[in-house]
Amino acid sequence: MNWIILIVAGLCEVGFTYSLGRAKGVTGTEWWTWISAFAVLYVLSAVFLAKATQTIPLGTAYPVWTGIGAVLVGIIIFREPA
Repeated sequence: MNWIILIVAGLCEVGFTYSLGRAKGVTGTEWWTWISAFAVLYVLSAVFLAKATQTIPLGTAYPVWTGIGAVLVGIIIFREPA
């Protein structure tokens, strides 16, 4: 179960970095929407990561958490070289 929580934490990490990037290019109400999404996803990501590390060693959980973002966003979506 904690591996699923860790994957959700990684997806939230992707979401909060995407939201922060989108907030850079807008103003007004749309900016507040993206910043709010960033804040919620940031907190959820941290909470889920903390929950997952109760049974998964931090040395394993952290690379998986960051790797989800690197693989999903960097390699698959933006087609960056591995």
